[in-house]
Amino acid sequence: MATLCRPAIAVPEHVITMQQTLDLARETHDGHPQRDLVLRLIRNTGVRTRHLVQPIEETLRHPGFEVRNKVYEAEAKKRVPEVVGRALEYAEVEAAEIDLIVYVSCTGFMMPSLTAWLINTMGFRPETRQLPIAQLGCAAGGAAINRAHDFCRAYPQSNVLIVSCEFCSLCYQPADIGVGSLLSNGLFGDAVSAAVVRGEGGTGMRLERNGSHLVPGTEDWISYAVRDTGFHFLLDRRVPGTMEMLAPVLRNLVDLHGWSVQAMDFFIVHAGGPRILDDLCHYLQLPPGMFRYSRATLTERGNIASSVVFDALARLFEDGGAEDAAQGLIAGFGPGITAECAVGRWVRRPEHDLGRADTHLASSGVLPAPGGALLG
Repeated sequence: MATLCRPAIAVPEHVITMQQTLDLARETHDGHPQRDLVLRLIRNTGVRTRHLVQPIEETLRHPGFEVRNKVYEAEAKKRVPEVVGRALEYAEVEAAEIDLIVYVSCTGFMMPSLTAWLINTMGFRPETRQLPIAQLGCAAGGAAINRAHDFCRAYPQSNVLIVSCEFCSLCYQPADIGVGSLLSNGLFGDAVSAAVVRGEGGTGMRLERNGSHLVPGTEDWISYAVRDTGFHFLLDRRVPGTMEMLAPVLRNLVDLHGWSVQAMDFFIVHAGGPRILDDLCHYLQLPPGMFRYSRATLTERGNIASSVVFDALARLFEDGGAEDAAQGLIAGFGPGITAECAVGRWVRRPEHDLGRADTHLASSGVLPAPGGALLG
């Protein structure tokens, strides 16, 4: 079965604290009729520090969408290779052993995708398949893991590289002064992450079943308005309460697998804000400590979009990992409202590595019957 190996994470060098965020909001929106509400909401996020790809002075300027997108491309090419290199090292595979690259990002646009540039510059085979995911927002981290899992079920000896590149600060819009937009200005941070899913061998979370769920009638709750000035983030006031609808989805996936939520050993979930974690504790009847890695990511780095699940998983690895065969769940939440989730066991003792065949199954056309099940 496919194993999600240790992720590599990098955050930019420019840091903004909560106090600096509050001071900026206070000064910039001095006459805003709901300024005190916004300040209270930002305090309640619990985000102590965030990392930005540019100094705050440049972040607050808007030179136009074209310039910002050029910054996105330049910074991605500058920062992604090192993270990819570490992820390959953690998984003990070479670039030439990767069969598919899944690239996720919702904060900039490139065509061809950064996957093409990576293949041309980092030693990946020209036959490496490419899967850019650009429109799932924060849920894309979970979706990337699930699509890697699906690929490895179809081609059991394959390896998949996942890359997440999120520069949320490049989406700052100074003219957007709605409460949701101002709250977002104090919540989102920047990060780059990468992880390998190995079809055979590897140490980490062995993926056993994955599922997707879209909450009907909520597609306009989280969205982008694309205008001359770029991406404008739109956040409905009902979003913080979505775990009442999505907690049963997670429980259903666990139940389908024959497990019990209360018996699970670890949870790695997208921390879009503190209420998501609080509500999951409530609706799943779990102690707060079960979400400590996700909460640490939110506190130290803010909402880093699709990179949250990889940063939280990396913290579990840094903490020594889980016990062998420990049961866990990983989930990403985002626009739709969409949940992408997977369950599996922790593997400390990798299965015997039979070695890679001379001819990759990814090029053979052989498609074994996939296992697992999707949520309805």
